[in-house]
Amino acid sequence: MDFTLNEDQQAFQDTARAFAREQMAPYAADWDENKTFSKQFYAKAGELGFCGLYTPEHAGGMNLTRLDSAIVLEELAAGCTSTAAFISIHNMATWMIAQWGKESTIEQWCGDLTQGKKLASYCLTEPGAGSDAGSLRSTAKKQGQQYLLNGSKMFISGAGDTDVLVVMARTGTQEEGSAGISAFAIPAQLDGIHYGKNEAKMGWNSQPTRAISFENVLVDQDSLLGQEGGGFKIAMRGLDGGRINIATCSIGAAQACINHSQKYMLERQQFGKPLAAFQALQFKLADMLTELIAARQMVRLAASKLDADDVDKSTYCAMAKRFATDAGFNICNDAMQLHGGYGYLKEYPLERFMRDARVHQILEGTNEIMRVITARRLFEVGAPEALR
Repeated sequence: MDFTLNEDQQAFQDTARAFAREQMAPYAADWDENKTFSKQFYAKAGELGFCGLYTPEHAGGMNLTRLDSAIVLEELAAGCTSTAAFISIHNMATWMIAQWGKESTIEQWCGDLTQGKKLASYCLTEPGAGSDAGSLRSTAKKQGQQYLLNGSKMFISGAGDTDVLVVMARTGTQEEGSAGISAFAIPAQLDGIHYGKNEAKMGWNSQPTRAISFENVLVDQDSLLGQEGGGFKIAMRGLDGGRINIATCSIGAAQACINHSQKYMLERQQFGKPLAAFQALQFKLADMLTELIAARQMVRLAASKLDADDVDKSTYCAMAKRFATDAGFNICNDAMQLHGGYGYLKEYPLERFMRDARVHQILEGTNEIMRVITARRLFEVGAPEALR
């Protein structure tokens, strides 16, 4: 068991770190303050392959493992957590199209998506279907060679500014539950698609978040991803990776906060000596670093389980998401405390990292749902020995 990054992984990390330092960190405060969704930035990210990290090569992607992708996303999140989070969502939607789309759909979208020339949103959550995604009510009724799409989605990242929507909708009856859900990749500006206002949020301000309503939207049958009725399985496959991605974004934010805190404690003088000379503060930063490294290793373990298609991959992804997003937020919050009053000022990035990291405990399945997933597996026969 080797925890050292190999030569390729080190190269991915170095490239992503330099890109985040030069193309993200200097602009992150402005993107946050002015709610700027910079499409020019995503085109630059696409040039380095960051918009198609684990999308297969035949669809224009880099075909990286989930572990390698996590290494890249962590570095990007240290530059701007909100923007890196959208990159992770775009990657998931692009991968879904490449993995389950028909050849014509892949040709229509994936080349531009992997290059960052076009962007994708993922549409699962509804006003009445959050944690209980299988109860969604948006419908797609077959009409000849098309589907008639009706319903609404909430909290959709990038909505109104992206080019393609990966939409989960019910092609079966409500009584069928999750078995009646299908997935579609549809152009974002079709007639009958309406976008709500850009939500005023605590964080994640560099990406818009809007509700979407579908009113008698005609969708070509070739937009179907996979088989009719197979959408929920696609969604769950996506969520395993999505949980790794968002956990990684929390780790990137936490790493940036530790970096800032270490520098600040060496420079800031109180009572005639630097903050780094006070044992209580030394211990605080040491605990923060310990939590960070534990979270990072847990996420990388879960990513390796996902890459290996381990039978317990979903449980590991849930545990990693719960642990890393809780730890990441706490580290950001503690870093803000170490900075005192300065940490509360927008002149310093600590409060932005904290605000951006907070939502990670809610989305991709709340951390309470992660506990439900873990507990269900835990009480199966032999689980304590299997989950080691």
